Amino acid sequence: MALEALKKDFTEAEADVKSYFEHSEEYLKLKIFKILMGMITSTAQIVLVGAIALLALFILSFAASYAIGKILEDDYLGFIIVGTFYVLTGIFCSIFRERLNKPLLRKFSKLYFD
Repeated sequence: MALEALKKDFTEAEADVKSYFEHSEEYLKLKIFKILMGMITSTAQIVLVGAIALLALFILSFAASYAIGKILEDDYLGFIIVGTFYVLTGIFCSIFRERLNKPLLRKFSKLYFD
């Protein structure tokens, strides 16, 4: 009789463990889906806003180049000045890229681990 009760307890324990692993697997799939979708939507938003910002920056750069060229009475000089500004900005961003990486790492870590 005691052996039957022990066998029944082991069978129930096995069923409980099996159920736990099945539910844990489903939870893990949902968690991964949530993380991936958060990252995909964030990336899509960044790309969309970035593309619009780059287009606006491109048009504003031409306007600034022509305006500086008119002031200096030499269109080429206006384009050279605006181009030099972008080169210096690129060098500045390259030098301080570690400071740019930290906020991105924090944001994606927050998305991944929450």
